[in-house]
Amino acid sequence: MTNWDERTDLLVVGSGAAGMTAALTAKLEGLESIVLEKCEYYGGSTAISGGGIWVPNNHLMAEAGVEDSIENARLYMNNTVGARTPRANQEAFLTRAPEMLQYLSRLPHMQFRIMRGFSDYYPERPGGMDEGRGIDTPIFRGRRLGRLFHQLRPHPIKTPFDLVFSTVEIKKIFLLAAHPPYLVDAFKVLARNLYNKVFGVRHAGSGAALIARLRISLREQGVPVWLNTPVKEIVFDNGSAIGVEVEKEGKRLRIRATKGVVLAAGGFPHNQAMREKYQKHPVNTRWTVASPGNTGEVIEMGINAGAAVDLMDDNWGMPTVLPPDKSTFPLVMERSYPGAIMVNAAGRRFTNEAAPYLDVVHAMYEEDSEGCVSIPSFWIMDKRFHNRYFLAGHIPGILPSKHLETGYIIKADTIAELAEKTGIDPSVLVDTVKGFNDFARSGKDPDFKRGDSAYDRFYSDPSVKPNPCLAPIEKSPFLAVKVFPGDIGTKGGLLTNENAQVLDENGAIIEGLYAAGNTSASVMGNTYPGPGSTLGPAMTFGYIAAMHAAGRSKGGGTTTSGLLGHRSSKFLRGTPCDATR
Repeated sequence: MTNWDERTDLLVVGSGAAGMTAALTAKLEGLESIVLEKCEYYGGSTAISGGGIWVPNNHLMAEAGVEDSIENARLYMNNTVGARTPRANQEAFLTRAPEMLQYLSRLPHMQFRIMRGFSDYYPERPGGMDEGRGIDTPIFRGRRLGRLFHQLRPHPIKTPFDLVFSTVEIKKIFLLAAHPPYLVDAFKVLARNLYNKVFGVRHAGSGAALIARLRISLREQGVPVWLNTPVKEIVFDNGSAIGVEVEKEGKRLRIRATKGVVLAAGGFPHNQAMREKYQKHPVNTRWTVASPGNTGEVIEMGINAGAAVDLMDDNWGMPTVLPPDKSTFPLVMERSYPGAIMVNAAGRRFTNEAAPYLDVVHAMYEEDSEGCVSIPSFWIMDKRFHNRYFLAGHIPGILPSKHLETGYIIKADTIAELAEKTGIDPSVLVDTVKGFNDFARSGKDPDFKRGDSAYDRFYSDPSVKPNPCLAPIEKSPFLAVKVFPGDIGTKGGLLTNENAQVLDENGAIIEGLYAAGNTSASVMGNTYPGPGSTLGPAMTFGYIAAMHAAGRSKGGGTTTSGLLGHRSSKFLRGTPCDATR
């Protein structure tokens, strides 16, 4: 056990927000750390995400005069996550997340701000809030990173004109054709991007901006990030993790970690075998928008070492479409725009299309399991919708011929004809659209309450009255697109305690081994409480792991009772339908 090629205090596997936060915290607390990344790029799924960080009761809220409290946040967690995950882990998140955010905010490059107007995902539930808990980072000027900027994972989806923007900005840009008052905001974004083109300046926005800020902070603290360095084995001694074996530049190296190993390499969305083993069927890696490096082998290493797992059957669901000329595309904003619906193979609606994306995917699976074919579902829209709104990143009003030729978009002059082309009973789809149109004119959706929640309305069209999420589907031609139950990552992983320590099947701590991010079982259970419910806990438990390794944790490493008694899954139920397999 003395044949080591390298030595450090804390080894971090994975270069997303969880891993980088762990490595940065460790260094700030006096530990040496190394980040290991198997891919040629750093950033993981964080770099191609919206970059939201959900932190209840954060210091930015207090500074902005937005009232929150840990009691209020705890009430909201009780009414969303409930008892699905260990209370001790929930409490660790609620108490340490604000601490983590304020801790990082002291660093010169780590700038955060409230995402104005972005509510919790269930703001009407007790403890929910209309604004303040969702945090993001400002646009980052890439040249500050120098050559390291080109190692940042690029987004697989190219925006029109290569625009770079934040989550709140993208909402306004994509609604520009429908809502002219957003022109001022759009001008600011376009001016910044024009400046980029003219002077060759590169910017990073959304999740890439967060990763860029973490990466430059790591560089200034002298923390190395090893790219193209996959971990091949976790090394144990008497049951304790003491290091790893990696492959670097064609050679096997053994790295000693005196304070522990943090596994933060993402989940298994791109591992078809694992998805088929653990998750609901049908499932396909083609539907995910997660980083291609998330293939789950680190989770399997933990399992082989005796670690317990949880939530392996669930994911961070996101409805997706499969354009022929683009990567898999998430339907985030489109679902709130008025003038479109999602139906199953019977031609019936089965969920609130504008609901949190995880709920929509759960509803798709629930509906499908009831004997109604809803995988794929169909997104039905009219000419008015197509002319006013972006669809899968395409400019409003533009319909590439290849989309029609490949069958990605189905076009018809009438709803009945559209139904025939999609294999739906024409009479049923005509009746569904007629009923929805009546709801749209009244401004109320009694079936699924679309537009009632502040969350539904965040991405909606404020120019449409009385309900910004509802408009009739009546202008020919009519279009349909297949929608799949995709995701932004898997939820299941290694079971941990409140100190981010990995536990075995008996609930005992595996000494020296920590997990955070999607490598660990999510503290959020089967739900998605707010914007950034992936990155908020990922960064928090990465921070907690480093603090514990540095001896700064209050938890003392004790196991949490009842951790293994939370393994069950509850998916939202859909409504009955007439279609069967």
